[in-house]
Amino acid sequence: MIFTKMHGLGNDYVCINCFRERVEDPPGFARTLCDRHYGIGADGLILICPSKVSDFKMEIYNSDGSVAGMCGNGIRCLGKYVYDYRLTGKETLSIETKSGIRNMHLHIQDGKACGAMVDMGVPRLNAHSIPILSEKDLVINDPIEVQKKNYRMTGISMGNPHAVIFLEEINGISLEETGRELEFHPRFPERANIEFCHVTARDRMEIRVWERGVGETLACGTGACAAVVASVLNDLTDEEVIVKLLGGELSVRWDRKVNHVFLEGPAVKVFDGVL
Repeated sequence: MIFTKMHGLGNDYVCINCFRERVEDPPGFARTLCDRHYGIGADGLILICPSKVSDFKMEIYNSDGSVAGMCGNGIRCLGKYVYDYRLTGKETLSIETKSGIRNMHLHIQDGKACGAMVDMGVPRLNAHSIPILSEKDLVINDPIEVQKKNYRMTGISMGNPHAVIFLEEINGISLEETGRELEFHPRFPERANIEFCHVTARDRMEIRVWERGVGETLACGTGACAAVVASVLNDLTDEEVIVKLLGGELSVRWDRKVNHVFLEGPAVKVFDGVL
């Protein structure tokens, strides 16, 4: 079986072309391949599949084998793969995901895709649809406690659940402890991705991300989108923001006229391999 290792700002994936390969047990396969000691090592597994409703279908599994509804970095990697490996000649693509169809426009340089602008869709704010247990419809600047510390979170779904927390300083926090406890907090029936954010200007912020089913990652596209939506809801930034993550920068814009979030960033091939 041939695979390709790719990443978006260090958020790395093993990509399998399911037009020619067959994966029998995707969750187990993801756990095996993504192990950084006994496998290839990655944050997740992406299966590139045929679709009856879009140009391609993306199935994505976290490193623990759980299903991911959507991934902003992963979908750019898929776009680069299908263009560079000539599965398509189109620069504008529609991709079927577990969270719905997502459209993206590839950035081409020297005949290869180097990144993309992705329409990440409508941010879901209703607590039930995220889901977050709450007596209120919207979870904005809402208190939550872990390890006897009180935080304030804003809940967003970008096809997967996010809890965004704004702090004055994010480098000293232990995501291994705090992030993990928040992921499994009883208010999140399906667990949650956790973003710790520090706003530095109306158009810039820094974030660290604890991804559900993975742990701390160098970047998270849906997390960056959720952070910007949350910062606008809390009147901390404007609608277009440069988001600095551990792995680099993403550009995020929440166009409130159409209520869609747009994400722009790079996609990089690391190597091909054979299993």
